[in-house]
Amino acid sequence: MESRNSDQQPLVSIIVPVYNAEAFLAETMQSILAIRYPRLEILLMDDGSTDGSMPIARRFAAEDQRIRLFSQPNQGASAARNNLIRQAQGKYILPIDADNLVEPTYVSHAVEVMESDAEVKVVCPRTDEFGLRTGEIHHPPYSLHLLARKNIIDACAMYRREDWERVGGYCPEVPTREDWEFWLSMLEDGGRVVRLPDIEFHYRQHGTSKRHRLRHRIREVIDIVNRRHPELYEREYGGPLRYHRSLTSLTNCLYRLLHPRRTVVVPDTPQGMNYFVHALPVHFDNGDGAAIYKRRNELRILPFHGHEYVVKQFAVPNPLNRLVYGFLRKSKAQRSYEYAQLLLSKGIATPRPVAWQTERNGLLMGRSYFVSERSRCPYTYADLIGLDKLYSLGNLGNLEHLVKLEEHYLRLIAQTVARLHNEGMVHQDLSRGNILFGDGDRVELIDLNRLRFGTVDIVKGCQNFAERLPATDRQRRLMAEAYAQARGFDPKACYQLMLRYNEEKE
Repeated sequence: MESRNSDQQPLVSIIVPVYNAEAFLAETMQSILAIRYPRLEILLMDDGSTDGSMPIARRFAAEDQRIRLFSQPNQGASAARNNLIRQAQGKYILPIDADNLVEPTYVSHAVEVMESDAEVKVVCPRTDEFGLRTGEIHHPPYSLHLLARKNIIDACAMYRREDWERVGGYCPEVPTREDWEFWLSMLEDGGRVVRLPDIEFHYRQHGTSKRHRLRHRIREVIDIVNRRHPELYEREYGGPLRYHRSLTSLTNCLYRLLHPRRTVVVPDTPQGMNYFVHALPVHFDNGDGAAIYKRRNELRILPFHGHEYVVKQFAVPNPLNRLVYGFLRKSKAQRSYEYAQLLLSKGIATPRPVAWQTERNGLLMGRSYFVSERSRCPYTYADLIGLDKLYSLGNLGNLEHLVKLEEHYLRLIAQTVARLHNEGMVHQDLSRGNILFGDGDRVELIDLNRLRFGTVDIVKGCQNFAERLPATDRQRRLMAEAYAQARGFDPKACYQLMLRYNEEKE
């Protein structure tokens, strides 16, 4: 590090949130200005102080052009750090609180480690305390498993700005120990943490420090990290972090004995998919992702590792069915998954099934989930009723082309339903929202848990096809013709049966 020219060394941004630090800020700034590293910028954020902190900061800024000052209404340390980093230009970020002290050599030692190994995400020093308490703070060796239970990384650790951007910065919801949640966000997908061999940072212990003032709010922090990192806690502890953190593994083990779950995931999915599936109750409780249907059952689009999945949460069954589904009958989630695989094996399109999960409360079935890939088809059968929506399929310029496109998809839908019936399957919820089309000539059937099996004759087939699908007379004739042709039936007989059963339904 020492042999490199100054202008070749990476810029380091030191960020200092300031809130009512009049008694300590001058000493902290003197410590920062004594750092022996050639490329520093120092950014201070006044977080709505009501004492004399800002006159002190202005005095230092007037004497050193590396210092920049900012101010905001009181929003807390997370918001102050985020706003400072948005103004920062450095490759590396080093947070320093306005009451602590740093050794002159810390920055150069940390940068040397970061520059030499791209796998290192965090560099922190050995630290000690001064003030109300004195002596070295002894941190255990880093492990993600232990970090998930308690913070073992200093707030003053150095990291890359690009990692701050990747994880979305510090979470402003966290009332205290905000750096703990930040480290979890940065390190849950891997990366090394290096602790330097020398004591190069000093924590001031005093009665007005935020750590002392807000220690009673640790339960709020635990709730937040559980909500924001459910896959991490599933992987490390088999469930959420408990308020008695040292008992988390035992508590989760006992909980699973009383609430057993069954999870099936297809093999060729992103790493960690089983933990994502285990965490689905948390995601639904959080309202994560985008809701696309919410009544008794709920459908959400949830992202995971760069992909989007449609997840259906089935409502808890009535008391009798909770016992039946618990032991005697496959859950709706399991049936949805297996029936989707069956349709694909028969050449009938449906979004690719990814996973299913059920959870029991003792002997009774609880919530269950079915996960599939998000369909590439942007339209449903309902869009065929309003022809104007079809213009967007091909930027069509006249009604003649529009009608031809409509007829094309009506025939494809009829042929798809005919193929299903020829295979001895009836979709008992064949409604306008459960038929998707688009993406070229693709038609998909969804919401499959109510498939029934057996011989499907002309009467049963036409009833199933027509009773829940509204259509104009012209549309009905088109579908009847295509359906009859695919099944070897008389088109007029199919049309009459479809008309009859749709009228009875209305």
